Amino acid sequence: MRDAALQSRADVDRLLGHRVLRKKSAEVSAESLLRGARSSAALEDASYQLEAVRAGAIEDPVLTGCLRVSGAVGRQTDVWEHAPLQALAALHLQAAAGVADPDDLGRASSRPGVSVRLQQLVETVRMKRSRDVPGVVVAAVVHGEILALQPFAQLNGVVARAAARIVLVSTGVDPKSLAVPEVGYADDEKAYAAALAAYQTGTPDGVATWLVHCCAAMSAGAVEGLAICESVLRG
Repeated sequence: MRDAALQSRADVDRLLGHRVLRKKSAEVSAESLLRGARSSAALEDASYQLEAVRAGAIEDPVLTGCLRVSGAVGRQTDVWEHAPLQALAALHLQAAAGVADPDDLGRASSRPGVSVRLQQLVETVRMKRSRDVPGVVVAAVVHGEILALQPFAQLNGVVARAAARIVLVSTGVDPKSLAVPEVGYADDEKAYAAALAAYQTGTPDGVATWLVHCCAAMSAGAVEGLAICESVLRG
């Protein structure tokens, strides 16, 4: 697991060092968020061609929600720092508007144990982080917990992936949200599901499997980010 985390850190650092970012990081970030939204939607059975998504030609409430969530990452990063549950509720509101029942938007389930585990997640996020715990690992835990817990009525995956992005920004792993880890997950949905199933066992090996998978997705996302940088550089 440690090797995977170190590799993902090195891959992201390579991305952060690209020369185009000195002047056009906002352009790269915008494209990363767009591609992330497209891949996140694909994982919810709403798969569309990138150019059609970019052109705004798709009227699908799931895709539209993913795009709204991507647009909210910057705002919710500030909220996340002091009120993680509020940020999660806001992400769900953006993701599920037009899909979920209005009464369910932004509201966690009342199922036994949900509120306790969400509070435990908040305490984990707020806990002073050791330098030995990479931000990519914290993001993976947040991602995995939300997927495993399914706290909302619909589109928990969209919320989980966006929350993981926020953690990557807030922990300084990818402060401008340039990588596209969602591409890494969407490239092999079966592996993503299998890694989550391993995490849900709660065993050390199962959790490690998930963390390694998330680190690999981050590495793939860094490669995607570099491709965006090259595209922007070419104009």
